[in-house]
Amino acid sequence: MDSLFTEQEQQELQSNAPLADRVRPATIEDVIGQEHLLGTGAPLRTFFSSGQFPSILFWGPPGVGKTTLALLIAKHISYDFIRLSAIESGVKEMREVISKAELMRRKGKRTLLFIDEIHRFNKSQQDALLHAVEKGIVTLVGATTENPSFEVNAALLSRCQVYRLRSLTDEDIRAVLEHAIATDIELKELNITIEAWDTLLTISGGDARTALNALDLSVRFAKVAQAGSEELRITREILETVLQQKTAQYDKHGETHYDTISAFIKSLRGSDPDAALFWLAKMIDAGEDARFIARRMVVFASEDIGNADPLALMVAVSVFQAVEFIGMPEARINLAQGVTYLASTVKSNASYMGVEKALQAIRGGVSTSVPLHLRNAPTKLMKQEGYGKEYHYPHNYPNHFVIEHYFPTDVQPITFYQPSNQGREKNIADRLQQMWTDRYTEE
Repeated sequence: MDSLFTEQEQQELQSNAPLADRVRPATIEDVIGQEHLLGTGAPLRTFFSSGQFPSILFWGPPGVGKTTLALLIAKHISYDFIRLSAIESGVKEMREVISKAELMRRKGKRTLLFIDEIHRFNKSQQDALLHAVEKGIVTLVGATTENPSFEVNAALLSRCQVYRLRSLTDEDIRAVLEHAIATDIELKELNITIEAWDTLLTISGGDARTALNALDLSVRFAKVAQAGSEELRITREILETVLQQKTAQYDKHGETHYDTISAFIKSLRGSDPDAALFWLAKMIDAGEDARFIARRMVVFASEDIGNADPLALMVAVSVFQAVEFIGMPEARINLAQGVTYLASTVKSNASYMGVEKALQAIRGGVSTSVPLHLRNAPTKLMKQEGYGKEYHYPHNYPNHFVIEHYFPTDVQPITFYQPSNQGREKNIADRLQQMWTDRYTEE
């Protein structure tokens, strides 16, 4: 088909397009990130090699390549490409697309239907797709930022392969921006130096589109503000002026990162929920990986709370799962709930100190040989050798307890765990004092 535009008009259209569209990857080799899907032997790489694609749902945060992959699939297999937005399209538009796809199929042409934000389709709209997807009238590629298990009905979900796209790393974002500067028709003619990488990466938050838009706006601003200069310097001040967004000074790989997480943990340990929330907010605002924060909370729950409040570990693990499940920015609410609970509850490091003492004993040369009466005896020969002999089964005794020697034969019992008198751990201390009177005494 002849172009409706002259070459000059096409160049003008290209230059007026957003930077994210101008530098969109033309091949899968140009895609940065998502190695788990596009690397050697990964599923999408295999589909591109074979030219055969199932219907797919891409699930992931904004700006990680969902639309790009859909466009590359359509280009690679030469399908007729139709794009619908779940915000603007209804059942009527859906049926028109399917009718067109049926007509194209009769002519020997396949159709790839890309639906952006497919989670916004209601049940009727999703049901309208079922027959077309099942019969291969269309190959569906849907994009969603929400968990499809909840937002896509089961019938449609069962007809699609779900692939989760991950947030781009700082290294990925930097590579995207450097590629744009080197290849874009406008940017490559300029002498651009990015001085505020930390700020730019923080603002992007793993979203390539946000990063490219920020770069584009900053370059346009700098061309005016630094007119006459041989070099365009993208500084933190320019980024904050253009985007009207202040960012905390925060190096996610340097001293500030470690200082801030240290202040965060010490605030939790010190039972100050307000200070802990402050440091949490700083990390969130600076673009810290929410999973890193949640992992530190899981460790803290056992290290500094332990059995004084066993529920703390359950809360922390639930927060981590919520972060994985929901993602930012909504997961900040889950983090805040966990932080306030962990900071406010009773504290004990007895479990942590107990395992450290046990490790010290073992590394100090204490015997670790398992005595015969504590060994399993799954074979007749082992029984003849005395394995498991004279073992006392606690459940056969009053209160399900019997005095027994559980350490190596030549090792006297050592008190590693010294429960505190805080919270639930006080009950544990009382029980241990009743059972092991030679080892645990009242303080």
